[in-house]
Order: sequence, then structure tokens, then C-alpha cells
Amino acid sequence: MEIRVLAVGDVVGRPGLHYLTSRLRTIRKQKGIDFCVVNGENAAMNGMTPGQGEDILDAGADVVTLGNHTWRQREIVDYLDETSRVLRPANFMPQLPGQGMGVYETGKGEIAVVNLIGQYQMDVHCDNPFYKIDDILRQYQGIPTVVDFHAEASSEKLAMGFYLDGRVGAIWGTHCHVPTADLRILPQGTGYISDLGMTGPRDSVLGIRPEQSIALFRGELTSRFAPASGSCWLTGAIFTLDGHGKCVAVEQVLD
Repeated sequence: MEIRVLAVGDVVGRPGLHYLTSRLRTIRKQKGIDFCVVNGENAAMNGMTPGQGEDILDAGADVVTLGNHTWRQREIVDYLDETSRVLRPANFMPQLPGQGMGVYETGKGEIAVVNLIGQYQMDVHCDNPFYKIDDILRQYQGIPTVVDFHAEASSEKLAMGFYLDGRVGAIWGTHCHVPTADLRILPQGTGYISDLGMTGPRDSVLGIRPEQSIALFRGELTSRFAPASGSCWLTGAIFTLDGHGKCVAVEQVLD
């Protein structure tokens, strides 16, 4: 039995959260989605509050993943220990709160979700994700598995994609907020895309007001980053997994 998984790119600020709330359930219905994973890394611009996590789940996400800004909103610490539906990267130091993986029920059987973070230019203390994922997959043999790899470098994401090819149903990249054009099924049956993109203001620099980003790159003093105004979009991808956990179809979402 096939499972259709929708992966949604990083939610950015209040505009992104509002747009997700207005569109996600409609997209799920139109596309026949069985399970949805949303990256909430930037719902508070830097990090995510517990309330925003609940808002994303209420909007239609089954699981929320995070990344390098996980700890920016410290009220999330207790929340991560209280919920199994919000994941922080599994290769964070083991003494940190929360979990980085889980198994969830869909109307078509179980699915495992893993959240990982890259090492290149991410400014976090973490274990090597390539070794960590080996440990994790030993626990999930026989369960269709998808991976959100929150990383900066396309090379690190591609390397992870080929490393996991044939071992997971799908792996997608988050963090860069720009949807890439390399959505595909790798040779051994794993769905892949280097970056889903984001959910937030379209006429922006990664969701931020363009003038603020321009000032930063000009070396000028800037105010605290704020989300851009104007219309929003939701970007992501749909991966269809067969009964063996292999990816048999992929579709990019630009809404």
C-alpha cells in the first residue's frame, strides 16, 4: 500500500505560519496526502515556541522538525520532552532534551521520521550525522523511513542522499530556504531533494525584508531581522512510498 508523504520547507515568522494555516489542509486534501512533515525551525524567526509548534500541528502537520535554531526560544526545552510530534536533530548531544526520531501511525501503516543536522558551517555541537543515522536505521528495519537533513552545504546533503539511497524512502534538505531543482528518485529507490525551500514571504531574502539583508551585506548596522511583507508561498515536495518503503514517485510543491 502506497503512502504519500508531504514535506514542507521551513516556516518563516508570523506570515509563514499564517500562510501554512490557511493552505496546508487544502493541499493535503487536493494531493491525497497521508502524512505531513513540516520544518518549524524559523517560526519565531530564530527558533520556535511551544505555541507555534502546536499551531503547526493544528494546521495539518503530523510531525514538526527543527534545526540549528532549536534552542533560541528557551521555553521549548520542556515542551520537547512532553511531545513526540516535534523532533529536534537526532545527532544533537545526547544529554539535550527531546528526541530526534519517532515512529508514527498513518491510515496506511507505520512510518518513521528522522531529523538530522549537518556539520558544515552550522555552528552547533553535534555527532557526525553519517554515523548517527546508521545507529538509528538499525532500530527501524522494516519500517518506511523519511529523513529531514537540516544542513547548509548541498555537497553534504547530496552525500547523505547517496549514503542512504536504498535504505530510506526519502531524504530532503532544509535550512537554505530556496527550493532546489534536483527533486528525483536516486538509483536504489530513495526520493531526494537538496532543499525544500520555505513557507513565508516570497519577495524576500530567505523570508527577511530585502533591505535588511542588503544592509547586512553592505556592512551597515542593521536592526533585528523582521519578516518581509507581501504575498507568501509554501514550498516542499511529495514522496510516494510503496509497500516496501521505496520511493516510486516525486512531485515538487510550489503553492
